[in-house]
Amino acid sequence: MLALRLLNVVAPAYFLCISLVTLALQLFLFLPSMRQDPATARLFPPALLHGALFLFLSTNALGNYVLVIQNSPEDLDACQGPPARRAPCPPPSTHFCRVCARVTLRHDHHCFFTGNCIGGRNMRNFVLFCLYTSLACLYSMVAGVAYISAALSTSFAHPLAFLTLLPTSISQFFSGAVLGSEMFVILMLYLWFAIGLACAGFCCHQLLLILRGQTRHQVRKGVAVRARPWRKNLQEVFGKRWLLGLLVPMFNVGGESSKQRDK
Repeated sequence: MLALRLLNVVAPAYFLCISLVTLALQLFLFLPSMRQDPATARLFPPALLHGALFLFLSTNALGNYVLVIQNSPEDLDACQGPPARRAPCPPPSTHFCRVCARVTLRHDHHCFFTGNCIGGRNMRNFVLFCLYTSLACLYSMVAGVAYISAALSTSFAHPLAFLTLLPTSISQFFSGAVLGSEMFVILMLYLWFAIGLACAGFCCHQLLLILRGQTRHQVRKGVAVRARPWRKNLQEVFGKRWLLGLLVPMFNVGGESSKQRDK
């Protein structure tokens, strides 16, 4: 239990550190390397487009990250305490989290990177957090590849060029051919790639469960759920204003239907 509590503190700090490092690399390395050639006048410079797109992705990722923490699942205090005074709790939709030390409604899982449980109230923000974190990491990887390609005069036209970049760069780093800043960017490329794929996998898996009307806790416990149309399951989580929530971080708009489902 102590290890889980420690992980619940270390994982959010790790995520924030990666976010700060990514922001610093974008501002001080990638954006300055995209200076427009004065001979080619464009309406929108590449640095401006790149900065606007990265700002949109990072704002949605961090905004939904904050909303996942603020919009915690319902804490069923009535389910705790002596059995004589304990209110009846529907087993399929509630779970006692040992890390949070509380019973949550419509429990899905505990996310250590947010330090919070994921349930009906913050499920939509969690899915969007995974989506935009994956896009921000993969986009940073593409920008980093362009920076390394220009700095080291390396071509990534061959499919295996990215896989052989790390061992080749390590040998060149110790020989003095690769600078320390360039080696750090190369290491971040693989970290962005791993985080981007992991978050994309989490997002796809969570969307599949939402379409089925299930939670990860129900799947793990083997609890059968009532068959419903996938459109209703999707609207229950994302609400009617799903397009607005896809563009701007906002609180869950489908919480009322979640509460009615658990009655």
